[in-house]
Amino acid sequence: MTTNTTIGGSGTTVSQTLLDTMNGTNSASSSTGSTSGTSATDLQNTFLQLLVAQLKNQDPTNPMDSSQMTSQLAQINTVSGISQLNTTLSSLATQMSAGQQSQAALLIGSTVLAPGSSVAVASGKAAAFGVQLANSVGDLQVVVKNSAGQIVNTIDLGKQSAGTIPVGWTPTDTAGNALPDGTYTISAVGTINGQQATATTLTGSTVQSVVMQPNGTPGLVLSNGSTVGLTSVAAIL
Repeated sequence: MTTNTTIGGSGTTVSQTLLDTMNGTNSASSSTGSTSGTSATDLQNTFLQLLVAQLKNQDPTNPMDSSQMTSQLAQINTVSGISQLNTTLSSLATQMSAGQQSQAALLIGSTVLAPGSSVAVASGKAAAFGVQLANSVGDLQVVVKNSAGQIVNTIDLGKQSAGTIPVGWTPTDTAGNALPDGTYTISAVGTINGQQATATTLTGSTVQSVVMQPNGTPGLVLSNGSTVGLTSVAAIL
């Protein structure tokens, strides 16, 4: 039941909801668990009602400061504007997500380079792979290991600039002998003036489908069984 309280000498009544808002309490929500009346529009309406009540009950010998009233009005308008801005940004985010889904769908059937550490060898040919560098390096080497963890080859790519470097490799060991079919592990080591640099290996896979990830962004389901975000794709081959 809504209760009213009389304030001031003129007998002006103010609802319990207004008093709760003014005092920072919410007797209705404590019993029902409701959080209604907290939107920017509701707060603005409540503020205006409180302002009117304050004007009606101000001391004639000490009237309300007009500069304070203007400041309060500006503040409540700012809150309302922020709420509207949040709504607009949420709408834009939804539209951008839908656009990303459409872009990701165009990649189905394409081969992409994405972070990974394995490369498959079949019929004497190695799947596409590459390296991504955050900085230019004086020397870049890719180490290839077999399923037993043994180094079978080291590919010396020499000096490389920052960015994505696709690697074309004929699957042979250090002696030039053809490697058997299977899955091999790759790692990259870059050096800058003798110091190790950040180098990320990339594995080539075919995009099979597109899914929505828990964070709302599109994910690409790859032929190697992994799922990567659209922004993780370093190159489209």
